[in-house]
Amino acid sequence: MRQSISSIVADRALAAPNEVVVIDERGELTAAGLDESATRLAHALRGRGVETDDLVTISLPNDRDIVIATVAVWRAGATPQPVAMRLTDAERSAVEEVSRPAAAIGARPQDPSIPWIESVDAPAVSVPLPDLAASSWKAPTTSGSTGRPKVVRASSPAILDPTRPVAEFLPLRATQLVSGPMTHSATFTYAFRGLLTGHRLVILPRFDERAWLDAVEEHAVTWALVVPTMMHRLLRLPEAERHPDRLRSIESLLHMGAPCAVPLKRLFLHWAGAERVIEVYAGSESNGLTMIRGDEWLTHEGSVGRAIGGTEIQIRGADGKLAPTGTIGAVWMRRGLRPAYEYLGATSRRDAEGWDTLGDIGRLDRDGYLYLVDRADDVINRGGEKIYPVEIERVLEQHPSVRSALAFGRPDEAFGEVVEAVVDVAGAEIGADELVAWAKERLGSRAPSSIGVVHDPVRDDAGKASRRRWSERSRDR
Repeated sequence: MRQSISSIVADRALAAPNEVVVIDERGELTAAGLDESATRLAHALRGRGVETDDLVTISLPNDRDIVIATVAVWRAGATPQPVAMRLTDAERSAVEEVSRPAAAIGARPQDPSIPWIESVDAPAVSVPLPDLAASSWKAPTTSGSTGRPKVVRASSPAILDPTRPVAEFLPLRATQLVSGPMTHSATFTYAFRGLLTGHRLVILPRFDERAWLDAVEEHAVTWALVVPTMMHRLLRLPEAERHPDRLRSIESLLHMGAPCAVPLKRLFLHWAGAERVIEVYAGSESNGLTMIRGDEWLTHEGSVGRAIGGTEIQIRGADGKLAPTGTIGAVWMRRGLRPAYEYLGATSRRDAEGWDTLGDIGRLDRDGYLYLVDRADDVINRGGEKIYPVEIERVLEQHPSVRSALAFGRPDEAFGEVVEAVVDVAGAEIGADELVAWAKERLGSRAPSSIGVVHDPVRDDAGKASRRRWSERSRDR
């Protein structure tokens, strides 16, 4: 039976007040504790003028506070708008301009007229709140990996049936490990969809491969969302530290967020168990999705699966027409008659027949399996040769000293564009010239002309990064 998200949290607190629903660095949070804290903050939001269907910006670190804040926004009848902590002041201003939030929780808003609630702590109020449900259950801010961040307002209301799984790849009951930023759309979606159907959330402040494995063992984690960057870092650990027995509690792992290199996926499946790993391709827009299980992937290496949930897929050429099977082109998807989202601050590419694209390019095989190549906006044109950055990144990440890599185009008078890259080598001591020479042996003319070496991750914990931003930095040097 579908009911408001607010009432789902309240019912859980009433049925099992001492049940631990969140574990973070500060300890345990019970169902009753979450319900009480969220109610107090919801009163504070209403007191600051927040009304039904307003957007409320949430920009908080990864811990219980973001859970309390989000539930409070739902309880106030509003829509949570998670915003990454790492946004620049200019980016935050741009998001505020298009979303016009009724309040902000956590990070100080750039617009001083927006009511600001710095902390989730709020005084108790004895007056009960009505059972409210916003017409949109979330409005996440995209990562900005392809340009200016935008807000994606979901069309689905803040109503759910807590007795039914929300997707075949998300179990109804689980101990879920949350290691990506909950301000990111995918992490937010699966963490809260899980919480509302009975999950216990084990939240890490940030992704760390050793902390991830420790948490799996300590809390008997059964389900987790990972991205290729996390997979790569886990497999870089010494074999003695990542013995497969440490994953014995895991029932299934979901991975998504970016195209995954075939060698990396193959090694990860061998380590984690192919039958326990599910890959899903989808966007914040929920305009379509595909799925493939690990053992199925082994017979279709490189694929992100076939359409599920009523999704249809087309590959279109540069002329906008349907491309022949096996041809690389723009990926267009359609899922139902009604759009699952609306953009704030951007224009959807959805056409009159309901077909939509997120700007990815790929191909379909004869059996309907989708293979992604890269994002159209990121393709590098070097003297007429199309170079896909993800292919360069996959090769660079095979170097034993490289923890993560990012490739991008830089304007060049002779070739139009040339390939450059930045790599994170963590604590390794290795020079750029050595890495360029290593890349040229494997990539030939497609190798980066220069490589920047850094010691911090070039992608966030959701596996996202802005190639455009790195390209602009390169031009400024």
